[in-house]
Amino acid sequence: MSAVEQVEQQLAGLRIARRCVPSEEPAYLLDIHTSGAAQPGASPLVAVSCSNESLRVYDGDTLRLLREYGARGGALAGVRFAHTSASLLFSACSQGTVKCWDVRSAMQKPVQVFSGYPSNVFISFDISCSDLIVCAGTEKVEKDTFLVFWDARGITDCASATKEPLGVYSESHNDDITKICFHPVEPNLVVSGSTDGLVNVFDINKDNEDDALISTCNSDSSVSSLGWAGEDYKQVYCMTHDEGFCWWDTARLDTEEPITLLHVLDAREAVSAENHSLQYLVGGFYHEKAGKLFLLGGAATGDVHLLSCSTEGLSLVGTLRGGHAATVRSCCWSPTEESLLTGGEDAQLLLWKPGAVERSLAKKASLKISSSVQKRVRVHNTSLKSRKK
Repeated sequence: MSAVEQVEQQLAGLRIARRCVPSEEPAYLLDIHTSGAAQPGASPLVAVSCSNESLRVYDGDTLRLLREYGARGGALAGVRFAHTSASLLFSACSQGTVKCWDVRSAMQKPVQVFSGYPSNVFISFDISCSDLIVCAGTEKVEKDTFLVFWDARGITDCASATKEPLGVYSESHNDDITKICFHPVEPNLVVSGSTDGLVNVFDINKDNEDDALISTCNSDSSVSSLGWAGEDYKQVYCMTHDEGFCWWDTARLDTEEPITLLHVLDAREAVSAENHSLQYLVGGFYHEKAGKLFLLGGAATGDVHLLSCSTEGLSLVGTLRGGHAATVRSCCWSPTEESLLTGGEDAQLLLWKPGAVERSLAKKASLKISSSVQKRVRVHNTSLKSRKK
């Protein structure tokens, strides 16, 4: 059996190891991230941003709630642990700030606030792999949309200080910047996606925005998610709000070969022959051991579908059932633990591991949340000009 087949079999065999059902006011789980640099023998941490504007931190092994930071500062636009410290956690919010929290402290006060410009509404952000630069993307205000950058050094030395931006990129997108993702190993590379359909790769070491823009790829739709893939992470992929998928190879930029590896207008149709219940895409991850890109999708019933990507198309690897009772909104693959975390509109956080057996086998009641919660979650307008078929 090849390494790819082994990994696909392992993914298809993921089972629920832990389940966390918050007892308080239910909220959609919008984004999930795990810490990487825990102490030897210590559990990793899991952070979740919720639709009620709270930020929760869990023990990665038991899913026990350790910290919760309250609903202040507007809707959250993602959550990220620092790469070099498991105790520093970043979150961006719609009120134009990125905050850094020290999860060792029970204080409801961030150790650092990165402030934007007065009109900024942040809906995406990330931190470079070296933890030196924070970047956030804004909603469009009048004609302006920005990538805002800060120097993230010296967080623990200047508690509660507010940092001003280093500067902005303002010319490369003309609509809401929905996703930002720094390169996993090259701290100067960052990719951004927008409702304008563009996916831009920048080298932020360059002196100005024009020189920094390495490549512009067009998804022909509104970008909902993106990431890096491939050997040395030279590939970029994105998902769109109308369930499309695009995959490009930036290593081909200076060659005669086309950079588009795959462009699927509608993933629901692309895998319908195998599974009729794929209704949406959630996210993706690159599996280094298999050298393979995988996507996660799902159905409104809560089923999670694992899809394998090749230049020939998308194919179903397996379906994870019995977990969620409603739409899955977020996912996070942990390569060190070889486990998957998923969160959804049923307020559940699930940890999936190969061949796991869930401790509690009590029958789960339906956890579908009233649609009133939806009012708190921004839904991007995906009505775009007709696309080329």
